[in-house]
Amino acid sequence: MWPKFNTVSEISSVLKTLLAYLKRPDLYPELRRKIIKNTLQRKNAFKGKEKTNSWAASRAVSQQEAIAKLFGMKMDSFRTLYAEVLKKSEQKQKECPIKMGGAGALELIYYACESVEAKHVVETGVAYGWSSLAALLSLEKRNGTLYSSDMPYLAQDGDQYVGCVVPENLKPYWKLFRFADKESLPKIFTETPAFDVIHYDSDKSYNGRFWAYNELYKRLKPGGIFISDDIGDNSAYQDFCEKNHFETTVVEYEGKYIGVFVK
Repeated sequence: MWPKFNTVSEISSVLKTLLAYLKRPDLYPELRRKIIKNTLQRKNAFKGKEKTNSWAASRAVSQQEAIAKLFGMKMDSFRTLYAEVLKKSEQKQKECPIKMGGAGALELIYYACESVEAKHVVETGVAYGWSSLAALLSLEKRNGTLYSSDMPYLAQDGDQYVGCVVPENLKPYWKLFRFADKESLPKIFTETPAFDVIHYDSDKSYNGRFWAYNELYKRLKPGGIFISDDIGDNSAYQDFCEKNHFETTVVEYEGKYIGVFVK
């Protein structure tokens, strides 16, 4: 029932994380959930993974195809338009002493925001801040706001590097909440009750996803865009869409699958 650790470094990392949690009473609710998730709910984390990967592979399209189909736009200009910004952000990532998540499908996020002329966007999961950057490059045009939920990087002492690729000139349009989704999202919803675009990229567990999908969807405006990364980890996204009869597009990007639909 308890997770197995193969190396001394893994044990050390777990102990370091636990100690960091104990120093942060505001994170105790998430610590309790993690203990339950890694013991009682461990088998459910990858529930339906094989089923969903087969389902996703059978319908997957490229990022370019999805942007044309859903938003009626071409994605060719993004890398040219923001070449200098992206170059500086890539350098900031190289200089970062800790490892976090990669860049992801930036064009999909950017053109989602552009297509609905987004003013309010919420994302879960920040890491280096690549998805944040993509959304902010669109939001700044309309003086909009990005609301982000991201847990502190307790095991790596990496708090100060979260969002490090986001330029200073974009930060006035950004509100970052440093808690788990179950604490961050209610705080975000009290500030803004409805959103134009939602981007999910945080808790990868089946139960964590399913809870967040439902909470986020309720706050998505009609015509708004819902995006979820890494939907092949388990069947939460597929089950959520099928349960609610949503027609979704699946994007294959660097060997992983992203789900996206319009409400």
